[in-house]
Amino acid sequence: MPRREFLRTVGIVGAGVASEFALPASSHASATRSPQTAAHAGTLEPGTIQVKLKVNGADHVLKIDPRTTLLDTLREHLDLTGTKKGCDHGQCGACTVHVNGRRVNACLSFAAMHDGDEITTLEGLGSPGHLNPMQQAFLEHDGYQCGYCTPGQLMSAVALLKEPCGPDDADVREAMSGNICRCGAYKNILAAIQQVRGSKA
Repeated sequence: MPRREFLRTVGIVGAGVASEFALPASSHASATRSPQTAAHAGTLEPGTIQVKLKVNGADHVLKIDPRTTLLDTLREHLDLTGTKKGCDHGQCGACTVHVNGRRVNACLSFAAMHDGDEITTLEGLGSPGHLNPMQQAFLEHDGYQCGYCTPGQLMSAVALLKEPCGPDDADVREAMSGNICRCGAYKNILAAIQQVRGSKA
């Protein structure tokens, strides 16, 4: 028998024997998995972890990939798309949210790092019928143009009210320097923030 024909025959016979005796993947998995593991896998898929977050006052128990950022968790798992994905490198501030009352860039931390934490997003800041004072000031001063950076600007501005910050415009600019507006509405944003700060003085 020619060598090529011999190899083809051996390959066909070997494949037939393997398929005859091999267990289906599901049968093999159930045969080797302990009852405890099987029960656990029913509630938590392999490669996922459970994370508990309190977002805008509501409790959420999520099963996510441990590599999922807080930003993607909010947008993709909770449909809170007010928090924007800009640079995804912590350089623009569009993804700013509050974690336990402090502002953070949601793109720079994993959701797993915030298990049990209280998160506030733009959706929890105010509502169309009851705006947060900072939202109202942004409207009055045209503190936005395209609006993409506005959620992050608002979240930072609200957090700034509770942070140590001098009274001057330069102090506010420094405190807001982590939030970039590509449209250049900085003057109006500054005016809105100073208005709210003045009303709280």
